[in-house]
Amino acid sequence: MPRPRPITGIAVAAALFAASPSVAHFQLVYTPDVNLDRAGPVPLKLIFWHPMENGHVMDMGRPEAFHVVHRGERIDLADSLSPMTFAGRNNTAAAFDASVPVRRNGDYVLTLTPAPYYEGGEDIYIQQITKAVLNKGGMPTEWSEPVGLPTEIVPLNKPYGALAGSTFSGLVLSDGKPVAGAEIEIEYMSAEPDMTANRPAKATAGPIPGGALVAITDANGVFTFGVPRAGFWGFAALGVGPVTEHDGKELSQDAVLWIRAHDLGTGD
Repeated sequence: MPRPRPITGIAVAAALFAASPSVAHFQLVYTPDVNLDRAGPVPLKLIFWHPMENGHVMDMGRPEAFHVVHRGERIDLADSLSPMTFAGRNNTAAAFDASVPVRRNGDYVLTLTPAPYYEGGEDIYIQQITKAVLNKGGMPTEWSEPVGLPTEIVPLNKPYGALAGSTFSGLVLSDGKPVAGAEIEIEYMSAEPDMTANRPAKATAGPIPGGALVAITDANGVFTFGVPRAGFWGFAALGVGPVTEHDGKELSQDAVLWIRAHDLGTGD
C-alpha cells in the first residue's frame, strides 16, 4: 500500500481499518521464546516478509547494523549474521540467521538497521529499522527506554508481557522527537518461522476484512491498540525516519517494533 508521510495535527489513538486491501511488508527479528529462564546463545531469524498470510518474501541485503542493548551496553552482533534462504508459501528469498548471547537477568533490546530494499511496484526504497525485546529472569531493565535509533517505537507497555484482551501503547520517535499523525500499520504474525526448516508453519489467521489494520499517533506521538489474541504483533510507523532519499529515489524509513502477547493463565 502507499506509504504516506506523517500528517501533522491528527490526534487519533484508536485502531482503524485502512482502505487498501494489501498486507504490509514487515521486517522480522524473530525467536519463538522471548521470556527466557537460562543463559546461553539465543538463535534469531531476520526475515523481510508478509507474515500475516505467509505471503511474499523479499530479499534482504546485508544489514547496515545489528546490535543488542543490555543494561546500558550496546553490543555489536554483526559477526553473528549468517546468510540463509527462507521459503515462504510462494517464493524464496535471502534472509539471515543470527544469535544473541544472553547471560545476566534483564532486558535485551535487539536493534536491526537493514539495507534499504527497492520496491519496484512503488518505485521507492524501504528501510524498516526494527526492534524486538527479550527478557531473562523476569527482571525488567530498559524495555521502556529509547535506544538512540534514527527512528524507533518506544513501548509504553512491557513488550514481552502483553496480555490478549489488554491494550498496548507505543511512542513514535524520529531523531529523538515524538511524531504526531504517524500512520502505524499493525500485523499479526500468523505464520511463525520454523527455526530449523527455514520455512513457516501454517498460517493461523486470514486477511483482515477492510485491509491492513492501522492506527494514527496522537499529538504526543502515541498510539494505542487493543490486542485481540495471543502471539506476536508487529507495529510499523511508516515514513517517519529522518532520511527520505536513497540512490536518488524516495526512501520510506520506517520504525518497526515486535511484541509478544500472552493469554492470561488460570493459575493452580
